[in-house]
Amino acid sequence: MFSYRHAFHAGNHADVLKHSILVQTLDYFNRKATPYWFIDTHAGAGIYDLADDWATTNGEFVDGLDRLLGAEDAPGLITRYLDEVRHFNPDGVANFYPGSPWLALRALRDHDQLRLFEMHPSEVDVLKENLAQQGREARKQTTIYESDGFGGLKSLLPPAPRRGIIIIDPSYEDKADYRRTLQALKDSLQRFATGCYLIWYPLVQRLEAQELARTLTRMKGIEWLNATLTVRKPASDGFGLHGSGMFVVNPPWTLHAELESALPWLSKKLAQDDSAAFTLTKSA
Repeated sequence: MFSYRHAFHAGNHADVLKHSILVQTLDYFNRKATPYWFIDTHAGAGIYDLADDWATTNGEFVDGLDRLLGAEDAPGLITRYLDEVRHFNPDGVANFYPGSPWLALRALRDHDQLRLFEMHPSEVDVLKENLAQQGREARKQTTIYESDGFGGLKSLLPPAPRRGIIIIDPSYEDKADYRRTLQALKDSLQRFATGCYLIWYPLVQRLEAQELARTLTRMKGIEWLNATLTVRKPASDGFGLHGSGMFVVNPPWTLHAELESALPWLSKKLAQDDSAAFTLTKSA
């Protein structure tokens, strides 16, 4: 149950897609002075040392973030994402990778709030240690829940300011995560229909993954955007992540145009073979 550590995958192609979209969403929310909450159902450790044994075990950032560094032709969405990564690496070397909580923490204004769920016993300890090293204001803005984000999310909705970004990105190691992700979104929309929901999902050879994507894009009565990035053909043994998707409910109106420019560039830059591709669809 507790085998997953995101540090194994920090900075990989899935993180590039997820976090570039997240940075764009945070920028969009910051255009208005009205406060908002950022809620992360699976926060992880918050920030990752790419030289650590956990990260170098697989070294997935080599085929993700590392391929983008120094690119002079990057589209705007990717340039902003790389700007944020560079903030955490002032010496110019990408030694640290910010996860969703740290990207959000940097974006939040004084009156915004961060709510983080993490139930992995080791991961939550690291998350708490990392937060303790931040400034007093950051600690005041942040609440960490050592509990299941799927179950805890509904207790925070709607957030007090009636504005919020909610990211749901479990590991999906447990097949039940596909069902729980869908149910969490449905339950959340009943409580907070105007929230911006970012749902990350893997592209793997598993029926549950395919069904989740189909079900999400068939949801009625909501405005959504769905982006996928495939970097290689599926492995012959049926294992491994050959791509990922981001399903965004109530997306920033600027996001579709940004992705139209970024996805073709990313699919070429991160391609591991000639099966690399992307899709971009939205609700009617």
